[in-house]
Amino acid sequence: MLNITYEHLANIMRHLRTLLWLLPTILFVTVCATTPAQPPAEFDLVLRGGKVVDGTGNPWFHGDVAILRDKIVAVGKVTGKGKREIDAKGLIVAPGFIDAHSHSDFTLLEDGNLQSKIRQGVTTEVLGESTSPGPYQDKLTPPKMLIAGKPARWTTLGGYFDIVDKSGVSANVVSYVGLGTVWRCVMGDSHARPTPAQFGRIKELVEEAMKNGAKGMSCMLAAPPDSLATKDELVELCKVVAKHGGIFVSHIRNEGTEVFAAIREVIEIGRLANIVVEILHIKIADQQYWGRMNEVVRLIDDARKSDVNVGANLYPYTRGNNNLATILPPWAHEGGTAKMLERLKDPADRSTMKTDITKGIPGWYNHYTAIGGDWSRMLISANHAYKGLTMDRVLAERTKGKKNADLIEAFFDFLFDSGGSVGTVYDHHTEKDMNLAMTQPWCTIGSDGFGLSIEGPLRRGHPHPRSFGTFPRVLGVYVRQKGLLKLEDAVRKMTSQNAAKLGIFDRGLVRAGQYADIAILDADKVIDRATYIEPFQYSEGIEYVIVNGQIVLDQGKHTGAKPGRALR
Repeated sequence: MLNITYEHLANIMRHLRTLLWLLPTILFVTVCATTPAQPPAEFDLVLRGGKVVDGTGNPWFHGDVAILRDKIVAVGKVTGKGKREIDAKGLIVAPGFIDAHSHSDFTLLEDGNLQSKIRQGVTTEVLGESTSPGPYQDKLTPPKMLIAGKPARWTTLGGYFDIVDKSGVSANVVSYVGLGTVWRCVMGDSHARPTPAQFGRIKELVEEAMKNGAKGMSCMLAAPPDSLATKDELVELCKVVAKHGGIFVSHIRNEGTEVFAAIREVIEIGRLANIVVEILHIKIADQQYWGRMNEVVRLIDDARKSDVNVGANLYPYTRGNNNLATILPPWAHEGGTAKMLERLKDPADRSTMKTDITKGIPGWYNHYTAIGGDWSRMLISANHAYKGLTMDRVLAERTKGKKNADLIEAFFDFLFDSGGSVGTVYDHHTEKDMNLAMTQPWCTIGSDGFGLSIEGPLRRGHPHPRSFGTFPRVLGVYVRQKGLLKLEDAVRKMTSQNAAKLGIFDRGLVRAGQYADIAILDADKVIDRATYIEPFQYSEGIEYVIVNGQIVLDQGKHTGAKPGRALR
């Protein structure tokens, strides 16, 4: 029998009370000693719980997206943690938009933030329509630019890409080689036919640009110098491009009364050169042919059935931007602006120009007759004293007090006084035709705009609203309001489909292994705000933009990050 005295029992109780008092501390120390430290973040960024519209055209799904460095590494249910996590619940997570037709060649060097494009969800700019940022050789003088206060100069397209990478831009950059650029390298401002040796040099420059990383050759066949190239010459140049896996991109010779012949020409070039064909900003831009887009669609569908890979892009507006000088016939432009101004002073030349403008020239796209000679359908978009006014108001002001004034003569005087160049928006195609083209499976989206800003040096002129609103307009107007497109189809037209045309297969999808170019948006709010009268307005509803894994737009605010790259 155990003999325990009262004193033993008191000691036991005292020690037990001490043990109970120390127990929380003992347990805390034990837990801290045995529980491993919080594991480090597995990812740089995780997008949580968004509606993923992956760019394939397939229906959206709820999921997470994990990003490590510049790549997407997981899509679906992501259990690991990110250094930063974005709550995307209620938002659309889509691939960053690829602008299939941009003119930001030089504005992106002035200010690499590309504000008007980033705020649309654009993560890749595709440059070049006749003119390209290289080469500058032979008779074509390189541009003089200051970048960060230092002079920059380059002579090749590859040199331009080097400067883009060195200076830093917020979006990726792709470029074609422009036919007009290489043509002027060899021929200058002459409209003479190239000799065999000169044409051989043009081919050499195209080849060099393709080796430098051009994605194809672009042209603007409606005006010189590109219009001087024959179909056979275009086929020969396209064979050079096709050899390097590039595509043929064309503003066709005539978007008006000869639109069908112009489309047949580029289809035939595609067939003979065995090259992918892309028609820039497809439209019917002459009121005489409005309502016949179904015939254009049939031409392209038939070509595709016969194994010619032809597609197109468009901007979601019924007005196009060009120059008031395009009203002058092609011959008036030979020799450059100085020669054109001399002709505008010559009474005989003015008389001939007036006849050509009012009656037309076979094969020439005539902006004046395309809009029925209606000056009210031309809006001044240049940085000009009359910017924002239609030409009927401009001419009325300049002919005030003159009875029976000749408005074409007044137009000649205005163009001369403006130095021969006035940016102008033309009201030349219809919503019905545009909508039919937009819904075709081979038609994608490109802005035909510039990277601009609502403040600073890049707030200039009176630009077309497409520079600020193209992609949100498609999503807000043609998806949400009109229901013309399904959200998934619209996103595909702005992402993977443009990437496929360019042969860029590691962008354009929200998928593991792809580069992390992503746009996160509110589908209920996304909309364009820019108008023809007040173009300097950013779009709404784009919440985040990620380029190569870095956040460039954060809750609607530009971060100043410049992770974009030249994609050669």
